[in-house]
Amino acid sequence: MNYWLVKSEPEAYSWTQFVKDGRTAWTGVRNFAARNYLRAMKTGDSVFFYHSGEEKSAVGLARVAGESYPDPTAEEGDWSVALSQIKADKNLREMKLAKESRLSVSPVTREQFTRLLELSETKI
Repeated sequence: MNYWLVKSEPEAYSWTQFVKDGRTAWTGVRNFAARNYLRAMKTGDSVFFYHSGEEKSAVGLARVAGESYPDPTAEEGDWSVALSQIKADKNLREMKLAKESRLSVSPVTREQFTRLLELSETKI
């Protein structure tokens, strides 16, 4: 099992809406690294739902319901290029993508996951 954190501005898609919907597709991600993390998610993995923007809080816990599939909102195609390829390419290594960690999806270690559960006084 892997552990993840997904971020959303509550005005765009909130935890409350997610609970009401019961599940959702995480579409619209156009950052290569974040997209690759989405593809690495496996059914049953645990996911913290984080509100970005002013709230800046982990607000809920979810599970990955299914394997990844092509984003139906991606009109530009698959856009598959690994971050390692970008960082290794002399023409691409200075891209913001290779230098900044502001991703909408990122992995969480088991230790970080456990600590977040402790801090949120949540048990699974």
